[in-house]
Amino acid sequence: MTEDEHGWKCVQCFGDKGDADDITDADLITAVEFDPTGDYLATGDRGGRVVLFERNDDKQGCEYKFHTEFQSHEAEFDYLKSLEIEEKINKIKWCKRQNSAHFLLSTNDKTIKLWKVFEKSLKVVAENNIPSTSSVPLPQNGPALRIPKLMHHDTIIAAVPRRVYANAHTYHINSISINSDSETYLSGDDLRINLWNLDISDQSFNIVDIKPANMEELTEVITAAEFHPVHCNMFIYSSSKGAIKLSDMRASALCDQQAKVYQEPEDPASRSFFSEIISSVSDVKFSQDGRYILSRDYLTLKIWDINMDNKPVETIYIHDQLRSRLCDLYENDCIFDKFECTFSGDGKSVLTGSYSNTFHIYDSEGKTDVPLQADKGAFKTGRRPGGKQKLAAVSRDKDNSGENGAFSFGLDELNFSKKILHASWHPQENTVAVAAANNLFVFK
Repeated sequence: MTEDEHGWKCVQCFGDKGDADDITDADLITAVEFDPTGDYLATGDRGGRVVLFERNDDKQGCEYKFHTEFQSHEAEFDYLKSLEIEEKINKIKWCKRQNSAHFLLSTNDKTIKLWKVFEKSLKVVAENNIPSTSSVPLPQNGPALRIPKLMHHDTIIAAVPRRVYANAHTYHINSISINSDSETYLSGDDLRINLWNLDISDQSFNIVDIKPANMEELTEVITAAEFHPVHCNMFIYSSSKGAIKLSDMRASALCDQQAKVYQEPEDPASRSFFSEIISSVSDVKFSQDGRYILSRDYLTLKIWDINMDNKPVETIYIHDQLRSRLCDLYENDCIFDKFECTFSGDGKSVLTGSYSNTFHIYDSEGKTDVPLQADKGAFKTGRRPGGKQKLAAVSRDKDNSGENGAFSFGLDELNFSKKILHASWHPQENTVAVAAANNLFVFK
């Protein structure tokens, strides 16, 4: 499928465009997030840095320019548990803009921070002689009186931490989600979900706790959580057992007794050693209107109607051709890769990543698949990203696509060391940002 046929093209790439193999681990991008307007874009990396980009109005198209960069988290050491806490940014979420400043939440494994980003005027002291027309009396003898004066020197973008929400999670934080009321947000780790007020950093309320009395009885962990985009009392969270649970905070203070469970019953005939691993949900997202839920497990994307919990309205097979390679993928840990997923602003398309630095854009009915490649080599050689480099041909024939209609890429062509795990969709436009290693690509 050529660029002209699917209409998508890469318009920008940030990062090292060379073929250097000496990329440091700290430079790998671990979070990508558009703000609610789409005019700003944030990335976080393993080194604890947050980089912000803003829309460049001087150029046509949806292109972005560097805005500012700041160190959000530093490496820490938990002396009680003798554990090192990485500075890696797990998630970034923008708050709705209330004034000229931006506010955003960023988190590593243990600590969440609220950052204020704003323009700051730098002034310098300049000494000027008092003009002769001044009414200030001048000394009769001696040197002329000099009065210091502040003059504007420059305008910089400053980032300051306004709140630090610490010591509330025993396990690694995997999710943060800001509520539609713009006053509260949730944070989720492997076993608990906490509710915070943005203005209060020293206390939170535990709203989900799945930790068993005896940890040997632990059978599942929480993998992702998100607030409903419209109703401030509702949220969803997913588990490693393939379940998505919709909870209502009006029902009880502790939302373990969830309102609905969205889960497909497993086919006993297809059960294997890897069944539970590949059914673990790595990401869940609401559509902007809150009507649909998008979930990603290792092999599939599923779209659920919030009113129908017995089966998804659509199942899209991403990696069905990898079923025969699960043993190899288990040995090299690829089977534990956590791919994110996202709806388009209008809810008509969905996006998720794959291997060989490719990602897929599907219509919500799963009928069309646009495979695109975030290929930094295209900028060096003049080739266009989104083509067929290192990919087998995409086929619509049933003979090649299998019974489930999944696209057939040659397994030998896939590069499992290059993967698109993190992506974000512009809230109003057909523009997406994807992270490939230390590079950020913008497709339009």
